[in-house]
Amino acid sequence: MTLPAIHMIQPVPIDWGQCTFFFHAILPNCLLIETPVLLLQHSHDCKMHTTMVALYITICSILFIVSKMLISFLLYKKWARKKRIIENSLTGGKMVMFRSAAMQSLSPKSFLTMIMGLSNKDIIGSGGYGTVYRLSVGEKAAFAVKKLSRGSAEMDRGFERELDTMGDIKHRNIVPLCGYYAAPHFNLLIYELMPNGSLDTILHGKEETRRALGWEARHKIAAGVARGLAYLHHDCIPHVIHRDIKSSNILLDHNMEARVSDFGLATLMKPNHSHVTTVVAGTFGYLAPEYFETGRATTKGDVYSYGVVLLELLTGKRPTDESFLENGTRLVTWVKETMEEKREEHAVDSALESSFPAEEVKLVFKVADKCLESEPCNRPTMAEVVKLLEQAKNTTA
Repeated sequence: MTLPAIHMIQPVPIDWGQCTFFFHAILPNCLLIETPVLLLQHSHDCKMHTTMVALYITICSILFIVSKMLISFLLYKKWARKKRIIENSLTGGKMVMFRSAAMQSLSPKSFLTMIMGLSNKDIIGSGGYGTVYRLSVGEKAAFAVKKLSRGSAEMDRGFERELDTMGDIKHRNIVPLCGYYAAPHFNLLIYELMPNGSLDTILHGKEETRRALGWEARHKIAAGVARGLAYLHHDCIPHVIHRDIKSSNILLDHNMEARVSDFGLATLMKPNHSHVTTVVAGTFGYLAPEYFETGRATTKGDVYSYGVVLLELLTGKRPTDESFLENGTRLVTWVKETMEEKREEHAVDSALESSFPAEEVKLVFKVADKCLESEPCNRPTMAEVVKLLEQAKNTTA
């Protein structure tokens, strides 16, 4: 059989991928396939793709090696800097430890190595005069280390004030100083760690921690702070004015016993003097009004600040609470107005849930009111405050 000439074929194309199929118009049972010549192009594309992949891998490898070298260099510089600081601190530093067998067993180099290993995750507090870190020594011993940078005259004075104040103090309601380290680049104060943190954290933290702080615990804290301040004002020689009494400077030990802390602003009062003239310093909301006007620090200024803390314990509110700022008032004014209206129970912290002795609470409100008298001479001494709190407790016992 002779096939017709190719020009007589009438193909019906069907595209499928890179091939085209034709059905012969005269011989429908015959299938013709047309394939494009793509082998050369495909080979060229494969080579280009392989080249690009190889180039990409090479660049990534180079970048990885360079980054590793850079990181290693930076880590080495950091290590070298720490080593240099430790060596300089050992050369010109002075380490004094007392009241702690765990700290006394450490060599200065071991201690400084531990200090340089502290990071942001170890921070437990900070203020105008330094950052406080948690330092664990062994399995059981833990300390609070306040680090103060050198170079600022005020920072150095803060360190000296704390040393002068705390060196010989030993009282159950004052945080004990375990030692210090004076170095060319920084100063360190080592305190016993208070496991329950600050009164501020508990009073103004999570709702469950506030509710766990019942009236008995609050009264115990108030009495403890009063005893600590009475010791500073009356029993220390020379007398000590704290100047920064606030809830965040009241720490709580494992028995929820209050400990007065942070003596960076403390002032020693000379014998037969009633005040010390200083630059006004402290925390807004806690400072006595006359201190703003005169710049004279007195023990009665501490009494005023204590009165504000007492209101915090009673109401659960900060002196700078947003609700007061919005209404153009403040904690002290709000409570005084509430007391004038004989509605003290409405000012009591809701976390107490009415589970408090109403008469005793009213008496403690009166103690706070006395501490917050506008005239310093009308305020009680801290020794008198201790007695007033005891009387409030005994009256309702």
